[in-house]
Amino acid sequence: MNKSVLLVAIAVFATAPASALTYITGNQPAAENSFGQRFATSGVKGDFRWTAMNTIIGQTATSNALPPDNAIGGGDALYRPTADKNGTVALLMDYGAGGRFVCSGSVIGNGMSIATAAHCVSDGFGTPGPLTTTAYFFKGDPDERTPLQTGGTAIRVSRTIVNPGYTGEVIDQNDIAILRLETAAPSWAPRYDLHTPTSLTGVQFNVAGYGRRSAVGGAVGTAGGAGAQTGYLREGDNIYDYAFGDAVFDGFWTDIIGGENFFGTARIDKSYVSDFDRFNAVTGMGVAAQSQSYRLCAVISGPAACAPFINNGVGAREVGISGGDSGGPGFVNGKLASINSYGLSFGVGFGDVLTGLNSSWGEFGGYVPVYIHTDFINAAMAVPEPSTWAMLIAGFGLTGAAMRRQRRVTATRASFQLRRVRAMKALARPNRSPASRGGSLRHAESVMD
Repeated sequence: MNKSVLLVAIAVFATAPASALTYITGNQPAAENSFGQRFATSGVKGDFRWTAMNTIIGQTATSNALPPDNAIGGGDALYRPTADKNGTVALLMDYGAGGRFVCSGSVIGNGMSIATAAHCVSDGFGTPGPLTTTAYFFKGDPDERTPLQTGGTAIRVSRTIVNPGYTGEVIDQNDIAILRLETAAPSWAPRYDLHTPTSLTGVQFNVAGYGRRSAVGGAVGTAGGAGAQTGYLREGDNIYDYAFGDAVFDGFWTDIIGGENFFGTARIDKSYVSDFDRFNAVTGMGVAAQSQSYRLCAVISGPAACAPFINNGVGAREVGISGGDSGGPGFVNGKLASINSYGLSFGVGFGDVLTGLNSSWGEFGGYVPVYIHTDFINAAMAVPEPSTWAMLIAGFGLTGAAMRRQRRVTATRASFQLRRVRAMKALARPNRSPASRGGSLRHAESVMD
């Protein structure tokens, strides 16, 4: 696959009956000095047309740093990171001739591990990853581009562990990887606990990342020259509207037909989406026209069944995700609940204010819930580093040698005891001479020595 740019999945559908679809999908971490995607695909299913790519755009500007200007982050202070975001890292993946890309991640466990999106470091389980990956830690200045900061903390990744179920497709609930650091994250970087409920549907969350920014906001997203630089940590809020496998859809997205579900072969039943609702600052309310979650659901399952999704957002701090935010964290009550995975749009007919996928109002963000991956995460964090393995192997060798020596000593003592019993029996026989009894005795004593 082309690794020229990749970070968010996006889907675009034309207004049409819920029986057929044409689609284009793709994953994309943002390129180091701009933005874009590493790879994408397209397809058709009935009358629906969609585009998906792996990729925080706010209601207003999240940055003023237009390429190639890297001097200052700028943007609305509403989306600047809070103190608990120091454990949210910028990741720089070097693919050699394929380019260098920015993703996001979060510190977990004992500080030796980073949780991120698998598509940032893999085209699918078992495929080659980047030549090197480095984690850069936010040191408190939102106007400084974290991956290029001076005097900051950067730690190389020593091992990449991709979820075995990750297919490389854009919409894949197994789009998660754990990165093991060469040294532990700095003590001032929070270690995030995992949020492990049984569902995220309808739950409000806080999301963060280092992805592509907008110099305008949700009205245009990254379109029309408004796309600003990656690498500036920003945050905002949204609601997990639903997962594709929720009962309200009665299998519409997940039923297997001809070997594929709606989007492909990857598991999607626990893939969650949130729409980027438009906030009206005059009325202080969201705009129903951009409620893609409700409008799409109503076409598939009917208005009555989808009434719970008429929420019109969480206000001025509602955000959408963009390229480079991939792998970033979604928090519920300060705990890691999800991994940013993809962007998705079904077009202007379902609430997107602009044609195409550009992180504007009305588009979906897609997320991987961590609660379905706790076993994988815990196992990956428990994998010893190479240096630890070397010490363990050496320890095993010493233990083995000690056990072999113990077995030899035990065998020797057992042999002696047998010979001693025989010698004592010989001493008790009346037809043996003192010399022969002494010889047998001396032999026994020599064995004891």
